[in-house]
Amino acid sequence: MFLNRHKTQLPTAEESLRGRETPEFAVPERHTVLGNPLLGPYPEGLEVADFALGCFWGAERKFWQTPGVWTTLVGYQGGHTPNPAYEEVCSGLTAHTEAVRVVFDPKVVPYAALLKLFWESHDPTQGFRQGNDVGTQYRSAVYTHSPEQQSAAEASRDAYQPVLTKEGYGPITTEILPAEGRTFYPAEPYHQQYLDRNKNGYCGIGGTGVACPIGVAPAGG
Repeated sequence: MFLNRHKTQLPTAEESLRGRETPEFAVPERHTVLGNPLLGPYPEGLEVADFALGCFWGAERKFWQTPGVWTTLVGYQGGHTPNPAYEEVCSGLTAHTEAVRVVFDPKVVPYAALLKLFWESHDPTQGFRQGNDVGTQYRSAVYTHSPEQQSAAEASRDAYQPVLTKEGYGPITTEILPAEGRTFYPAEPYHQQYLDRNKNGYCGIGGTGVACPIGVAPAGG
């Protein structure tokens, strides 16, 4: 009974699909491009960041091409349904968005640089869509893993908004929330590094062409 509104309205926990206690598939061991393990525990000194910016195929490639990124994997996050399947996420009845987990070395690439890449790689003002991709699973989001990440993400949003406004864009709709309590569920094996294994695969990622100010995070952020 929710199918008529699933594209533009998030379901509540009660309305969401029940999911399952354990995943129905195993995640590949290693990244097809970077060669490093997809799942933790990760080496000491690395940090984790979670971003959602539309179809995760193209979004993941943006990050694995960044020097200092150790591994990436795609998954579902921000919703209610445990261990969802791709078809369930696309139904609009899980409240999850398509996300990319980025494991990075902050000594090589600071979190602020990943935020800049995030903002400039999509249009964060579109709500439940990115270009021709329409649905709640395409919404923009940053799920943070520390108070420092939260502050940096919020500061970068606040710095980017007036620049976007000046260029005729509307309010940023990106949700910036702690990753705690918002489990990242890895997507099916065929989604991982999809554009490496499918060189001519679909990529709907496209930015606004408006540069995001850098150096917006407070000292220590």
